[in-house]
Amino acid sequence: MSNNLSAREMALQVLLAVESQGAYANLALRSLLERENAKRLDRAFTTELVYGTLRSLNSLDWVLDQFLKKPLVKQTPVVRNVLRLGIYQILYMDRVPDSAACNESANLSRRYENPGAVKFVNGVLRNVTRKKGDINFPDPNQDAVKYISLKYSHPQWIVQRWGEMFGLDEATEICKANNNSAPTTVRTNTLKVTKEGLTNQLKAEGLDVTPTILAPEGLMLENVHGLGQLKAFKDGLMQVQDESSMLVGHALAPDPGTKVLDMASAPGGKTTHLAQLMGDKGEIAACDIHAHKLELVKDNCRRLGITIVNTHLGDARDLSDYFANWADYVLLDAPCSGLGVLRRRPDARWRKNEGQIKEIVILQQELLEEAGKCLKPGGVMVYSTCTITHEENTDLVKGFLASHDNFYLGSLEGYLPQDLGELNKGYVQLLPHQHHTDGFFIARLHKKRD
Repeated sequence: MSNNLSAREMALQVLLAVESQGAYANLALRSLLERENAKRLDRAFTTELVYGTLRSLNSLDWVLDQFLKKPLVKQTPVVRNVLRLGIYQILYMDRVPDSAACNESANLSRRYENPGAVKFVNGVLRNVTRKKGDINFPDPNQDAVKYISLKYSHPQWIVQRWGEMFGLDEATEICKANNNSAPTTVRTNTLKVTKEGLTNQLKAEGLDVTPTILAPEGLMLENVHGLGQLKAFKDGLMQVQDESSMLVGHALAPDPGTKVLDMASAPGGKTTHLAQLMGDKGEIAACDIHAHKLELVKDNCRRLGITIVNTHLGDARDLSDYFANWADYVLLDAPCSGLGVLRRRPDARWRKNEGQIKEIVILQQELLEEAGKCLKPGGVMVYSTCTITHEENTDLVKGFLASHDNFYLGSLEGYLPQDLGELNKGYVQLLPHQHHTDGFFIARLHKKRD
């Protein structure tokens, strides 16, 4: 790492970029770590500071406001985020001594703020250290939603919604699961290597490797830093993909030699999996509205040795102009609220609002309508999302079926693992606390023959 920035300084810069510039934490963090050429331990510590602080934002702010005369929102951005970093270490990082958290936070203030801020930050954090055992969250018997929101760091509207859907106990478990770091999982590229062969190569590169439970090609990796630098990755032996996403390809299960339409394909994880399942035989039309994202699809195809994918630039709501009754199989991995992947994007929970769901449902309905037009009679389509709301999932699919009597839900028996429950319903909802995957919805629909 350069001599200019410590791990805490890097974390502060990312937090400031997220707050002041609207930067996405994962992109800002990756860029800074690469620019600073950070070493492995500094990468890990900086990542934990950034993701942990952002994930716990409402809890940290609520605690801090109990120790401030002037509300946190009225502090300068630097002071506000130095305090957040400091209190995160004090409350959540047991291996960091409280004295180190206080001293290093004071040092950050000294470098990035006026001299008066040093004494202020040091005083606040030492006061928190002395009294942290007395911090009380709201009484769960008086306001259970507020308690869960602050105790497990989720917006109240999300907790309220999940409480109504699943009950407060299960809502709590979902929140807790979202506060755990998502595992690093990869899909074996069986066009080039067996899962056993990839496992051996990754172990030889120093990684801890275990097979995933639900997806047959999946591997879970530990002790991995700079995954893109691994020889196995560069050689196209694997694709980074969550286990839940791998199941989407198996739910569609396209036969070799058929025509497949992937309506929202970028960056190509599911597209390349479909090609893999087809033995790289047939034709896949991979669509996206952004040209630069289609370049990612092409890059992944080249790296993985896939030749049957052709990209199509355009709005997926207009695809029937080009692909009417063209596809034997259609995959609509729809844009969604993303409430199933909050563990992967720690800042995302604070960017969302409930009104966005109503807006996205309208788009999803339009896309599903278009998907039906592109599918041949007798064909199969899969509708999937990375969210767990009824409106975007079961309600949307059932609404489509109610107005399209030439479609029906087909059983997922034989396509997905029996552990996922009643597969004959034709859809499954994966939840992070139950299945240890991203929250994901998958439905398999058939179009009747003429």
